[in-house]
Amino acid sequence: MSATLTFLGAAGTVTGSKHYLQSEQTRLLLDCGLFQGLKELRLRNWAPCPVPAASIGGVLLSHAHIDHSGALPRLGREGFRGPIYCTPGTADLLKIMLPDAAHLQEEQAQFANRHQTSKHRPALPLFTTADADRVLTQVRPVGFDATFSPAQGVSARFINAGHILGAGLVEVSINGRTLVFSGDLGRYGVPIMRDPDPVPAADVLLVESTYGNRLHPAGDHRDRLTAAVQRTVEKKGWLLIPAFAVGRSQEILYDLRELEDAVRIPSLPVYLDSPMAIEATVTYARHPEEHDQDLKRVEASGERPFAPKQLRICKTPDDSKRLNDTEGPGIIIAGSGMATGGRILHHFVRRLPDERTTVLFVGYQAAGTRGRLLREGAREVKMLGQSVPVRAAIMVSDSYSAHADQGEILRWLGGFTRPPQTTYIVHGEPDAAAALQARIASQLKWRAVVAQDGQRVDLG
Repeated sequence: MSATLTFLGAAGTVTGSKHYLQSEQTRLLLDCGLFQGLKELRLRNWAPCPVPAASIGGVLLSHAHIDHSGALPRLGREGFRGPIYCTPGTADLLKIMLPDAAHLQEEQAQFANRHQTSKHRPALPLFTTADADRVLTQVRPVGFDATFSPAQGVSARFINAGHILGAGLVEVSINGRTLVFSGDLGRYGVPIMRDPDPVPAADVLLVESTYGNRLHPAGDHRDRLTAAVQRTVEKKGWLLIPAFAVGRSQEILYDLRELEDAVRIPSLPVYLDSPMAIEATVTYARHPEEHDQDLKRVEASGERPFAPKQLRICKTPDDSKRLNDTEGPGIIIAGSGMATGGRILHHFVRRLPDERTTVLFVGYQAAGTRGRLLREGAREVKMLGQSVPVRAAIMVSDSYSAHADQGEILRWLGGFTRPPQTTYIVHGEPDAAAALQARIASQLKWRAVVAQDGQRVDLG
């Protein structure tokens, strides 16, 4: 039996990354992520894994973002007991992110039961903190570029992807064939993370396409952040930055400090209102082996790279609530990055109706999320059981994306010494995936195919 690959998620959509690698001797998953955004996608999280969980021999995890790792507790609940291979940085972040995701699931179920906002009686969490704690015992860290064997006759290694701390390209050799999975591909020349490493060859390639149909804005990526801070000062209001706790929050903190040092913005109180982002920032500082030269330079000078002058930490819910009665100007960085949950919702309820408020989105906003609705001009949004009018100024900076754009993906593909036999486009909405497929075919002359959900392909 030759090896086969089945696309179980992140095909035709950005979230739910999950690909099933099977041969006569082994069954492995590449990633095990949650679907996010549109209701029909989120409902898929409740369906049993299409492959019996107990039959899966192991998971090769590209990185810790929830759309790549968040279904692991659910998989464990269904009977998966195999090892989860990932880099040390990813392993450290999982200890933060999976219990946090479980806690949010439990909180949402409790809220739904308390306020009777669910059709289910009782509403249940998708998974629990006990599920998250159990699956964390199955994590097996492996360093970058170290070859290991996740199953008999299979070898694998993680290669730096430059996306977030611990993010790795996954290279798997099985039945004489080499498969490379990009996970989420990082960018070139941005602060904190090293550039993605080149890969010389693959027989089969899976490449993400989140920004496959566009280019990130040229010029100084801090300009939009500067403008948002300036408006906040002028209006004596609040700047709300919904930010992913891992990666984006650290980059925003780094840039605010840099802008203060360059006297491009005044020093304002900066509230990091995310327990997970607080822990993740400590974890980033603990892994200097992944830092780029700019970050190492700041650290060598004795400065704290993620600490603007007036940084204030909001650890508890009471710390967060106190901001409701605090006068601006000030800056709040809180999760979640797509405004699908977390403390940012309470700040939105309080501050979106105020025209003095500025909101700056600094990451991808998936279809069906509140972030996407606000980005597209919604004048009213529903959250926490109420409709909230939007009078705040909504600003967007795509410059902060941790995903490679079309040009950067093609730059990385240019590092291959020979074309893969087939390149499958994954992790993108249909327009983005189709645009990247067309560009690869026309510019590189490679055989490129947009992966279809549920599609099974023979690796030869």
